[in-house]
Amino acid sequence: MDFSLLLVVAVAVTGLIWLLDSVWWSKRRQQRPMLATGDGPTGHESDHRESAGVAVPATSAKEPWLVDYARSFFPVLLVVLVLRSFVVEPFQIPSGSMRPTLEIGDFILVNKFTYGLRLPVTNTELVDLGEPERGDVMVFRFPQDPSVNFIKRVIGLPGDRIRYEGKQLYINGEPVAKQLVDGSDTDQLEEVLLEESLGDATHAIYNNFRDPGPQMRELRVPEGHYFMMGDNRDHSNDSRYWGFVPEENIVGEAFAVWMHWNGGLPSFGEVRLID
Repeated sequence: MDFSLLLVVAVAVTGLIWLLDSVWWSKRRQQRPMLATGDGPTGHESDHRESAGVAVPATSAKEPWLVDYARSFFPVLLVVLVLRSFVVEPFQIPSGSMRPTLEIGDFILVNKFTYGLRLPVTNTELVDLGEPERGDVMVFRFPQDPSVNFIKRVIGLPGDRIRYEGKQLYINGEPVAKQLVDGSDTDQLEEVLLEESLGDATHAIYNNFRDPGPQMRELRVPEGHYFMMGDNRDHSNDSRYWGFVPEENIVGEAFAVWMHWNGGLPSFGEVRLID
């Protein structure tokens, strides 16, 4: 289900109904002959006043329920659409591909203007405000099915040469620095926790040294595309398997976790910034 499309349709329908009522339907209701009602229980007093030439106010036309709902919901839906499309959008993490940075059930906030303002549904860029940087955690539309949103870390920028061999990531021929943090802080004994450095930034990753995992020969990232990988390196469906992410598929940069819920009681701890 494309929630952005549903929201756009809801805004368009409620706005159109409100507009039609403002410029046309309400005037027709006011011009419609209305039945005058009397003050007394039988209405005879009204009959006498009409026969005496005294004007009796007619009962005002009742606004249809559809117009009432449209007028009430349109401003709310419009504000939600603007905020969600151009400011910030919430997502829930459905898999463990970004562990340990993001856990299953984390609710994250995605900055929608870091990489430029884009139209909802079509994702067409309106204003270019910046480009993804190596190490960013980015939400994007899955190239093989744009109706599905993925979240991974930006590893390769346009023009970069990327290679992954023997659990080691190479960018432009240079090995990316990483060091062991803890070999036991994991659900599975074969996983080890490491700290990887991309430029001046560091982030945690998991590696499974009992499994050789994927091996990838050196590839060059095309212009206008990005190479993405999950932090849970041996359990991530990413660019090593399906290729590069085109720029037009970018949704935004994930910057904070504001809630965690994975079937039990939701946790509303302090907002945690994403490294």
